[in-house]
Amino acid sequence: MINSATDRFDLPDDLTAADSKLVYLFVAVSDGATVDDLQASLDIKKISLFPVLDTLSKRGLIERVDDEYVAAAAS
Repeated sequence: MINSATDRFDLPDDLTAADSKLVYLFVAVSDGATVDDLQASLDIKKISLFPVLDTLSKRGLIERVDDEYVAAAAS
């Protein structure tokens, strides 16, 4: 969630791995990102992206919609 008072992005507290934080942030601030978008923009190999995306999905932080990943709706 973006905190407009401080103009910074608050990451979930349980994200500790750098790749998880980076992927979550990219997906959260974009209108949706494909695996190819993530790979090209973040320079992370696909073989490394899939476990990160799986973990973020299982934690309910992102969702897969068609071929894109988007930030999950806040509860």
